[in-house]
Amino acid sequence: MRTGIATVCLSGTLREKMQACAIAGFDGIEIFEQDLVTSPLSPEDVRKMAADLGLTLDLYQPFRDFDSVPEDLLAANLRRAGAKFKLMSRLGLDTILVCSNVATAAIDDDELRASQLARLAALAGDHGMKVAYEALAWGKYVNDYGHAHRLVDMVDHPSLGTCLDSFHILSRDADTAPIEGFDPKKIFFVQVADAPKLSLDVLSWSRHYRVFPGEGQFDLAKFMGHVVRAGYTGPVSLEVFNDVFRQSDVERTAVDAMRSLIWLEEQTAKWLDANPVPAAEGAGRGGSDGSGGATRAAGRRRYPMELATLPQVAEPAGFNFAEVRAADTASLETLLGQLGFAFNGRHRTKNVQLWTMGHARVIINEQPPAADGTAEGASASGTGTVNPGTAIAPAISALGFDVDSPVIAAARAQQLKAPAVPRKSQADEEIFQGFAAPDSTEIFLCQGSPDGTAAWTREFGEGLEVAPAAGATPGHGAVIDHVNLAQPWQHFDEAVLFYTSALALEPQPYAEVASPTGLVRSQVMLTEDRGVRLVLNLAPLLQHSAGPADGTGQRRTYQEHIAFAVDDLVATARAARDRGLDFLRIPANYYEDLDARFGLDPDFLATLRELNLLYDRDADGEFLHFYTATVGSVFFEMVERRGAYDGYGAPNAPVRHAVQYDHLHQLKLTI
Repeated sequence: MRTGIATVCLSGTLREKMQACAIAGFDGIEIFEQDLVTSPLSPEDVRKMAADLGLTLDLYQPFRDFDSVPEDLLAANLRRAGAKFKLMSRLGLDTILVCSNVATAAIDDDELRASQLARLAALAGDHGMKVAYEALAWGKYVNDYGHAHRLVDMVDHPSLGTCLDSFHILSRDADTAPIEGFDPKKIFFVQVADAPKLSLDVLSWSRHYRVFPGEGQFDLAKFMGHVVRAGYTGPVSLEVFNDVFRQSDVERTAVDAMRSLIWLEEQTAKWLDANPVPAAEGAGRGGSDGSGGATRAAGRRRYPMELATLPQVAEPAGFNFAEVRAADTASLETLLGQLGFAFNGRHRTKNVQLWTMGHARVIINEQPPAADGTAEGASASGTGTVNPGTAIAPAISALGFDVDSPVIAAARAQQLKAPAVPRKSQADEEIFQGFAAPDSTEIFLCQGSPDGTAAWTREFGEGLEVAPAAGATPGHGAVIDHVNLAQPWQHFDEAVLFYTSALALEPQPYAEVASPTGLVRSQVMLTEDRGVRLVLNLAPLLQHSAGPADGTGQRRTYQEHIAFAVDDLVATARAARDRGLDFLRIPANYYEDLDARFGLDPDFLATLRELNLLYDRDADGEFLHFYTATVGSVFFEMVERRGAYDGYGAPNAPVRHAVQYDHLHQLKLTI
């Protein structure tokens, strides 16, 4: 599949955008007119630069408001088009995108439109150019892709074809199956964009909220499946208007964009395999290679567009460990001990500790400051290196996942543009496959074992991991229930696609939770059996003087947490209280409201109040949980799921946010 991207998707200058596209591995680009008009590069410079970078120039766009106009305006439009064809010749590209009229359309007459498009096609042919006509979803008279294609058929000129744009088609909930009946020679260009399902006017939705494939809710695999079956062989190009992407690092956004097309290519191949064409239909226009429906690997029918696939992996079986990195680990050690975790020793060659409760493992990465003020160390899981200026207050730094084949899973992630994170290891130590997530969390792939143990724990010398006897401690059956990672605002959508494509986690509908500093967008990513639950939060910045400097003189931090599931939360809480744990203090008003909502047994309500426990209930079961105080940017949560409760205590989240905010505010006042 030939990949492309419109320069409008990216931040920066035209030069920077082209360089970023080449680095990300795109085959070609669309030149957005404004990017060229505002660039000091001449068309000849752009042409040469593209050739030097190995990029094809696939499309010039947009040409607006051509059709459905009176004759005098048509003459002006044709003059304008002629100037653009000459410019395109200098650029060395041969296709222009012409959008259906939204502004100056005055005459609703298909015969007139066809005659006007025929004149445009003839002019394009005279210049050796092609016109890709696109129905904008908000076009005045032409707003449906089928209508646009009928006009192309009416004209029947070799220089006029259609552009199929997934946003304009899917935002109108249009059926994409008819695409398969299109003459592939008349499909000049295909643009793709995803989007969340929103209740907005389609123009605002398009201009501000498009995202890359896999980051929204459109069924792009089905759309592309019909395009492939039609026999299309041209570029599949991203056209995404998004305010966040236009403010983000250009190279990083380009890599995210390329990852989305790699993912879409795989999803399209899967859709085609899952939706085979009956043999009688497969011998049609684009359904076979002319050999009567020949097949390739896995029985997939051959199509003119070849679709690459990625190494196939199963979803993770569960969390293997979570790692927290800090220069001063004393507060973390105290907190884990109070929760009931056992210290299992230090690594024999690295400055890390292992703490366990049941099958829940936490690595503490001791990260002493280096002489130059940066941080260094060596994690049991990762490189142990930290970028200059990175905070060394306690923070979640790495997650380990149990997978069937770490090598294959790592190969998939690398093909999806995930940067590798090697682990420093001695000859007799476990070799972890690792890569970095968009928020810099290091992800390590571990070989899971049926009994839930981990071979690498033997590297902790005398501190061997030993499963406690049943009943020895309230937390003997503990596991990591979920991990909550805060995402920078400009990389939230990127993270959703990353965990979907690289780790096979399934995104759930996102929710918004109130906090004292605004709404917190929360996106749950999980496996089908709930063995892995990862919660991504687009959280407002919480300011306090203990956080890392952000370059503006402010000091800010994101709060994240690790949640552990236990069999008996009340017993766990009592034991933790007896060890001196500092619970997150829950207001009395919460318990009055809880009683009003659920009518709980008075003794049970008193226990909740006594231990600062929170409670939720739905038709499937009950949920008990409590939080610790925050250390650096990390806090811990202990949970108990009763019955088939599958949530996270969402009604309690505003309480937690408010209490944490108040604590941080009071801390700021005392420093």
